[in-house]
Amino acid sequence: MMFTVFQVVPGVLPGVRAEVVEDARAYFEGVAESGVVLRGIYDVAGLRADADFMIWTHADTVEGLQAAYSGFRRCRLGRACTTVWSAAALHRPAEFNRSHIAAYVADEEPGQFVCVYPFNRSLEWYLLPDVERRRQLAEHGRAARAYPDVRANTVSSFGLSDYEWILAFEAPDPSRIVDMMRDLRATDARRHVRLETPFFSGPRTGLDTLVARLP
Repeated sequence: MMFTVFQVVPGVLPGVRAEVVEDARAYFEGVAESGVVLRGIYDVAGLRADADFMIWTHADTVEGLQAAYSGFRRCRLGRACTTVWSAAALHRPAEFNRSHIAAYVADEEPGQFVCVYPFNRSLEWYLLPDVERRRQLAEHGRAARAYPDVRANTVSSFGLSDYEWILAFEAPDPSRIVDMMRDLRATDARRHVRLETPFFSGPRTGLDTLVARLP
């Protein structure tokens, strides 16, 4: 999967934007025919000072994601943007809970609100005995059980980016993510987080609405 965050250059888009919307829509329809799935477009304006929107795609190959990214940058909307942040990750079986599958892999309906961020574990984490890592991850999982409507996507990014993991939490309302993230701070696994920024959060939106709001 790939998350790419964009900022629009103010004033570059025309005042009448119907053609921009249609061009972007035609592009995404073509991408779908190539096997790349658009999970969502998210409005992150105001929640970040340096970004306007984020695109979440997934495919069977990294090359497919790269082609989709490059193609978007050539469409009218993409040419009006600069890339703020981009990261790719590859779904792998969970270390201790093989039944845990990312929501997007299980083809669950996308959530209305998303929170995306990378994170790296402490240097000591991977040297802990398996039984201790298992205990801490089980405690972490129990803390999240009170939030069944928050769907998790925890995906490996080792060697694909500067990060070890990319996380995307999907929920019907941002308050659910905020409350869950606060509760997860009070677990032992929290001691083994070395990096967990930047955050990119926002509601899922349509092209018409997004383009109309852009500067």
